[in-house]
Amino acid sequence: MQTYQILVVEDEDVTRFNLRSLFEAEGYAVHEAVDGDSMAEKLQQNTINLVIMDINLPGKNGLLLARELTVNKDLGLIFLTGRDSDIDKILGLEIGADDYLTKPFNPRELTIRARNILNRIGQTNTDEPVQSIVTFNQWTLDGNSRQMTSPEGEVIAIPRGEYRALSLLIKNAGKIISRQELIKEMTGRDLRSNDRTVDVTIRRLRKHFEQNEGTPELINTIHGEGYRFVGTLD
Repeated sequence: MQTYQILVVEDEDVTRFNLRSLFEAEGYAVHEAVDGDSMAEKLQQNTINLVIMDINLPGKNGLLLARELTVNKDLGLIFLTGRDSDIDKILGLEIGADDYLTKPFNPRELTIRARNILNRIGQTNTDEPVQSIVTFNQWTLDGNSRQMTSPEGEVIAIPRGEYRALSLLIKNAGKIISRQELIKEMTGRDLRSNDRTVDVTIRRLRKHFEQNEGTPELINTIHGEGYRFVGTLD
């Protein structure tokens, strides 16, 4: 059985120690970092599967560091921070984090969310894609590299959550996919009250398409029900 490796990026000693103890008790290999430099060092030295990171860090904050992390398609990211404003949560998700929890947190809830993300990563790495490359409206979605290519040839790397949401919508083109179905596909968890993860993800996908003036609206919002892919599969 694979032993997943978790990197805790946290400058508070007590919190970092508690997180290490929590996840080691769950059977994970846990590494520690206190800032961006030590995080980069740990990432180079180990095959990290999941990063759990605070936003308030010395030097570069977690939001800036996350932009560097999310280009790695096999690396999960959870923000665990005291910053609980909706703006911070939405920004964290827009950057590409898989989840966002605020302190104080429920240890059991954190381990469940981490396990769901790690299970998703494991499935992505072991399952053979049913259809690795899909083309629609002159766009190409490559499941092996998790990249989109625009009609002009621009290559865009997209986070795992965006890829899973878009793949589910395309696979069910013309059908309404509920927010519950999308969040389950993206993160493995159920939709929570006031959860904006799906809406933020769809908004990010739309921004990619809107940068190309010739691309029509590809994802419709069905108010009160969910979203629907209305593009043309080539």
